Amino acid sequence: MRRSGKLAALAAAVVVLAGLLMGSAPATQPQRSPWFTSWAQSQQSLAPKALTGQSVRMVTHLSQGGDALRIRVQNTFGTTPLTIDRATAGLSGPGASVTGTRPLTFGGKPAVTIPPGGELWSDETGLATRPDTDVSISMYVAGTAVPGQHESAFRENYLTAPGAGDHTGDGSGAAYTETVTSTYLVSAVDVRNRALRGTIVAYGSSVVDGVGSTNCGPGCTELGTNRRWTDDLARRVVAEHPAHRQVAIANAGISGTTSSAECPGTPDRVAELDALTRLDRDVLALHGVTGVIYYYGTNDLAFGCAAGPILDSYRKVFQRLRDAGVAVYVTPITSRPGYTDAQNLVRHEVGTFTQRWNNCSGTCDGVVDFDQVLKDPLRPNGIHPPYDNGDGVHANAAGQQALADFVSLSMLDGR
Repeated sequence: MRRSGKLAALAAAVVVLAGLLMGSAPATQPQRSPWFTSWAQSQQSLAPKALTGQSVRMVTHLSQGGDALRIRVQNTFGTTPLTIDRATAGLSGPGASVTGTRPLTFGGKPAVTIPPGGELWSDETGLATRPDTDVSISMYVAGTAVPGQHESAFRENYLTAPGAGDHTGDGSGAAYTETVTSTYLVSAVDVRNRALRGTIVAYGSSVVDGVGSTNCGPGCTELGTNRRWTDDLARRVVAEHPAHRQVAIANAGISGTTSSAECPGTPDRVAELDALTRLDRDVLALHGVTGVIYYYGTNDLAFGCAAGPILDSYRKVFQRLRDAGVAVYVTPITSRPGYTDAQNLVRHEVGTFTQRWNNCSGTCDGVVDFDQVLKDPLRPNGIHPPYDNGDGVHANAAGQQALADFVSLSMLDGR
């Protein structure tokens, strides 16, 4: 019996080895999840007014498509339960119109209640999508609830009048008579796409969130055209990267936030939205995340942080990400003409740490030096004039494209 058992074990080992030599994995190896976060906007506060018996239609812009999708709904900042009575997803048309509407369910049910501080993902729905596509998420609140929001959508989203009832299934946008420039309730969209290699999350403050991206030149402002550098980068991936090396791009920027929680001048409105505090919720809770582009620090300097607390926060965040198997690519703190000499010394110290050996002194996986793209060659503490949004801090649409063009696509999939 012992001899036959040994022979069986040896035979099994030969089968496994043969499979590996032929390029196939053992049958017991778990399959990689086909779900990847294709769009995100991190919640940061409660909306200024409640929803009462009305529907919302929020437009999300997918970086990659798939054969099904699901959404995340949050009540992170809510103080009372949030009930969504019905939800749908459809392809966005002109204005608030929608085509191809599909119902969204939660645990098989059309309605769901999320407790204060909670969040959940919907069930999948079979809406097929393509890269660079707008998808409208419609939700109906029959009662009264104050929704969580991301404040800077850089587009118009739509609400019906209070008491108008359920219009989530409408193809026409006629019932959606109110607009907001925030995104309510929905904070992420996943797509099912087995061909994708991962999701890259851009993580930072207003330079990630997209401030300046609607500035298309003197006298020109464009809402809803998706010209953040992360949107431009997603289009580059689709157009330039091989089909077998495609990744999704998700945006986890919140304007005004800091890397460190210890900056003495941090305003109350962004307190507890520092990089480490929201890391689990806004990055690690997304799906298929393989890399993070970390673009933080400008507000840390503006809010009085010295190099020590900034670098301490960097090390803690980077370690958490790398422990989770997520690659970390860091940009040095970019120029700002209002920095004092003391602030520029801190910027230099942080930049020296970041750029040392191109791996943050062994704590990150690479450096994306956006400062080299944005800085004015004649006045290096300011932004190159053709890229300046006009505030000396943020990049306009041309600058956003320049940032996207600078990113190494081979870096994003680990090559």
